[in-house]
Amino acid sequence: DQGHCYLPEERLIADGVKLLQVDTGLVIECLAELAADPEGVVREKVPSPEGGEPITAVYLVPFHRAELSLAGQVRRLLNTGEDRMPAFRDVDWGKALAWLATRTGADLAPEQEQAVRLALTRKVAVLTGGPGCGKSFTVRSIVELARAKKAKVVLAAPTGRAAKRLSELTGAEASTVHRLLELKPGGDAAYDRDRPLDADLVVVDEASMLDLLLANKLVKAVAPGAHLLLVGDVDQLPSVGAGEVLSDLLAEGGPVPAVRLTRIFRQAQQSGVVTNAHRINAGQPPLTEGLSDFFLFVEDETEDAGKLAVDVAARRIPARFRLDPRRDVQVLAPMHRGPAGAGHLNGLLQQAITPGRPGLPEKRFGGRVFRVGDKVTQIRNNYDKGENGVFNGTVGVVTGLDPDEQRLTVRTDEDEEIGYDFDELDELAHAYAMTIHRSQGSEYPAVVIPVTTSAWMMLQRNLLYTAVTRARKLVVLVGSRKAIGQAVRTVSAGRRCTALDFRLRGGSGEDFS
Repeated sequence: DQGHCYLPEERLIADGVKLLQVDTGLVIECLAELAADPEGVVREKVPSPEGGEPITAVYLVPFHRAELSLAGQVRRLLNTGEDRMPAFRDVDWGKALAWLATRTGADLAPEQEQAVRLALTRKVAVLTGGPGCGKSFTVRSIVELARAKKAKVVLAAPTGRAAKRLSELTGAEASTVHRLLELKPGGDAAYDRDRPLDADLVVVDEASMLDLLLANKLVKAVAPGAHLLLVGDVDQLPSVGAGEVLSDLLAEGGPVPAVRLTRIFRQAQQSGVVTNAHRINAGQPPLTEGLSDFFLFVEDETEDAGKLAVDVAARRIPARFRLDPRRDVQVLAPMHRGPAGAGHLNGLLQQAITPGRPGLPEKRFGGRVFRVGDKVTQIRNNYDKGENGVFNGTVGVVTGLDPDEQRLTVRTDEDEEIGYDFDELDELAHAYAMTIHRSQGSEYPAVVIPVTTSAWMMLQRNLLYTAVTRARKLVVLVGSRKAIGQAVRTVSAGRRCTALDFRLRGGSGEDFS
């Protein structure tokens, strides 16, 4: 749950003793028994995350296998002699980039040019950078050049919204990683090392969301000689699942070439959203005076801040900016619980945006009421729904509710109509408000963020930065200056326990035994 791929043995023993309220000796004994079982746990010496002496890491078997496999697959791709895009080995770059500028209408900045060359000449590359630094334009340029040389380009992202955005940006079809690999129940993929994707270039956007297990499945499916480009903002929250794949791939001294875009382009400098995202990331408080797209409503009491956030999202933003409160405005809360948490705010937002009306059908289910027009999200993977399954995090709007048929219809972000029998409604939750963690990979015209002292333990810089970078045009913070200050000052409590960066450099546990 905390995103670690392993725990240091001493910490695991101490936590076990505390959690189970038993003797240290008994925990050590049971751990040894688990380590002797091939399907139990794996113990291995790895470098300490803090530096200094190596530590004994204890892994659950699937995570140990995935970490070894992912590192091996990345090195295999990097070192293969095959190349499915040989045209770029001896291309005249001056000519190619001049042609590109006529297609896109703009020249690349030097660091963007470096990223384009890297993606088209190296088998694995990473492109990272914050908002307004031209990641999207760089990706579009890479895809344009690859397609000009008749390369087969496959585009993917971890969420439906991010895939849709990638598709709009490049003019080519993009899918979610789950759909691309045709993941089946139990996690088996239709595409893997024995049946790789038919692609010369695989581009994956929002790669900060890739956890260890999904990244391993994805990289396995890349054919030898194909190029893999991972694009993402490494300063955002790490993946919900275990691992810190993008950070590990970018670790110093690693084998994967990378470009970090740092220059904020002129039109982006005029955006308060972009300016403040970079300020927060640098540990400076956001500017909240005199901007046309970034506001702070100060409210110190948590309950009042929650109510004010609802009023801002449902009434004030739509009135002033002519935005649709359902489609264009998203409330993002640090927590699910509490008076300013996503759970409670969903109820208030539903009352404000989609209230019950006489004669309008509605369905009560497990403490929730569903109505036509409700904004909802799928909360677990269902491989049997839709064309290729519906996955955790898919958002949509309720378009039909038939009491006679006992059926509700949702139109998803991917423009697919999905039917739910009334007894399946435990798969849906309202999505007027959601936690910042759940919003990863999505973008919205306007974002409202309640930041209150009741979420004190959650308030960290990368959380607030991730929330602000979800907005395309407008951010409204609602809450206390003290809570915002806490979020900006607090750097997250250290890295997750992973040894992927060590394995990518060719290290294996035996080095220390």
